[in-house]
Amino acid sequence: MSNLSLGIVGLPNVGKSTLFNALTKSNILAANYPFATIEPNVGIVPLPDPRLHQLAETAHSTKVVPAPVTFTDIAGIVKGAAEGAGLGNKFLSHIRECAAIVQVVRAFENDDIIHVDEKIDPARDIDTIKTELILADLQVIDKVIPRLEKDAKTSPDAKLALVAAQGIRTNLDQGELVLTSTDVGTLPDEIRHLQLITAKPFIYVFNVDEAGLSDTALHEQLNALAGPLSHLILCAEVESQLKDMDDADAAELLADYGQTTSGLASLTKVGFEALGLQTYFTAGEQEARAWVIPKGATAPEAAGVIHTDFEKGFIKAEIVNCDDFVSTGGWSGAKESGKVRLEGRDYVMSDGDVVLFKFSN
Repeated sequence: MSNLSLGIVGLPNVGKSTLFNALTKSNILAANYPFATIEPNVGIVPLPDPRLHQLAETAHSTKVVPAPVTFTDIAGIVKGAAEGAGLGNKFLSHIRECAAIVQVVRAFENDDIIHVDEKIDPARDIDTIKTELILADLQVIDKVIPRLEKDAKTSPDAKLALVAAQGIRTNLDQGELVLTSTDVGTLPDEIRHLQLITAKPFIYVFNVDEAGLSDTALHEQLNALAGPLSHLILCAEVESQLKDMDDADAAELLADYGQTTSGLASLTKVGFEALGLQTYFTAGEQEARAWVIPKGATAPEAAGVIHTDFEKGFIKAEIVNCDDFVSTGGWSGAKESGKVRLEGRDYVMSDGDVVLFKFSN
């Protein structure tokens, strides 16, 4: 099953743990000193999607099951981490297990919260983390190249992997992320299985103070820093206030700061886009559930997310758009209105499809 698994990284004292607590409604230590996070903290939260609750109301579902989002708060990385500084590259290994990387970048001044480099400089902080992740990937590539050179003498697959590894090494040596310098989707399996950190989708979260939420000049500077990579601007302190509020109070607080969506909703949306994911739904009286699949997935592949037997025995799928499902009052109304389509094995799923799979045992 595809999943939205985000590893939160950054220098110490940039607001990582504060943001993690806000996103996951947790209460882990968020202290004013480096390495308050030792072991990575993991939180699983429901994917915010109002469509699911609309479907559940329409279908009179007894149970509502959102898709999960996993956040991992990883110890602060410092200059020299790849060589063992700070808590060393032990924690870089935790990043490899995440589908995408969220780098929290401090963009607020606060004399009471120390910065490891004693000065707020988002560009420098971005470069520090980028350098450490590149160095960590270089270590992995440098270990695998000698073996591939040996295997390439007798294996065509190893030869292809060697060429890819050598190209990646050149790009990393020049300070380029694998993600932005290589077509990751075309890499040989042997290289993709290395779980190179800089090949993962990257999302910058610029942590500003309350005033920074409406500072357009600051936003322009931060947008330029992110360049082509996914990013968003939020205030972790405001997000931490939201975690104990009901929906109405949260919406009112966000409006006070000129915001319309929470950091969780914004980050999951950006994460979905970065990872090329989408959601489809199943809805009936027993339950309404959201399922996460890659964009481009076919109907049988989507069925396989529920159970492998569904994919193996796939016959056809009854499909209706979620808006049409709600507006027509559910499956019966959608069928009567001609909104339900019968699709076969070649159908490519769309975001928001509501599906009833037909399969043989």
